[in-house]
Amino acid sequence: MQIDIPAGQHPIEYVWGDMVPGIGMAAANFSLSVYAHTTLGLREFEAARLRVAQINGCVFCLDWRTDRDGEKVEDDFPDAVTAWRTTDAFDARTRLAAEYAERYTLDHHGLDEDFWERMKACYTQVEIVELSMSIGSWLAFGRLNHVLGLDSVCMLPGR
Repeated sequence: MQIDIPAGQHPIEYVWGDMVPGIGMAAANFSLSVYAHTTLGLREFEAARLRVAQINGCVFCLDWRTDRDGEKVEDDFPDAVTAWRTTDAFDARTRLAAEYAERYTLDHHGLDEDFWERMKACYTQVEIVELSMSIGSWLAFGRLNHVLGLDSVCMLPGR
């Protein structure tokens, strides 16, 4: 861990809350809003989230599975996300979510007209904005936690 945590303090609560309360609480609320207010289907949501986690290397994010009323993606879903180009486990929307997450994270300048035509054929503009904001949240906060070494102790509130 790159940040000194006082004895008896929870690392995530200390860094996100006590150290920078004006920023950390706003970031935490944004991060939680992505889960609480999504309109995206579970599979495309998780495909994008897991692809960002794979790229970021965030230990907690790789282990986390979004739960929607007791429903989670299957155990081998992360393997399908890794193989998003060739897997037969994904429909067009799920494949595009994984592709978008990868390209957004690694080469956002390379999002060309062909890509956007495919996205607009499968997603509404509202869904594209929501997916973009979700990917941005996962990219920023998963990477922040990994870089600071917090990802091995990360717990979302209520988990």
